[in-house]
Amino acid sequence: MANEKILVVDDDTNICELLRLYLDKEGYIVSIANDGGTAIRAFNSLEPDLVLLDIMLPVLDGWQVCREIRKTSNTPIIMLTAKGEVFDKVLGLELGADDYVVKPFDTKEIVARVKAVLRRFNADKPESGVKEVVYDNLTINLTNYEMCVKGEKVDTPPKELELIYHLASNPNRVFTRNQLLDEVWGFDYFGDSRTVDVHVKRLREKLEGVSDKWSLKTVWSVGYKFETKE
Repeated sequence: MANEKILVVDDDTNICELLRLYLDKEGYIVSIANDGGTAIRAFNSLEPDLVLLDIMLPVLDGWQVCREIRKTSNTPIIMLTAKGEVFDKVLGLELGADDYVVKPFDTKEIVARVKAVLRRFNADKPESGVKEVVYDNLTINLTNYEMCVKGEKVDTPPKELELIYHLASNPNRVFTRNQLLDEVWGFDYFGDSRTVDVHVKRLREKLEGVSDKWSLKTVWSVGYKFETKE
């Protein structure tokens, strides 16, 4: 049995109860919140292992709830929404969501995605020690989700940090956008590859001119690499 705690946030009580039914069968411990304010309070008190989060909510919308959670936690978030435009998906992922599912959805698919996200999240947890890479003027720590530039902590959303950690952990290796979507976002991510470009652009804004010993490089027509110089 799974035993992980899942917080379902949706103002549609029928959807909540349907998800509860399916997730209960898989052994998950399910809690429900029907508005954004309640969701944040429930998150802080319950400390769930994963959040299923609708966007169109009363009190606080899903974007605001996601922002609040990401201020203190890297707990996986799967967005559930009727909004299916690429912009909405990219915004959700930029804010730190781990997956994005458009309504109407197949409940069995939601369960499969929950399992996949939790499996990847748990696999990323170090058994011992610290997951950290260090370069000139740059430290990326995936254990406490911090990036320091020239000794100063730089506010970095979880997916940006995971992306730069992945690239910097494999210096001079070229990754295609699809590889990065698969290896950083994990599970069979069905989003647009422009998501990677957006995240790289934001990382470059934070890392421009930091060191002449490494750089975040575009390999035209292929993808990206973290290039180091001897």
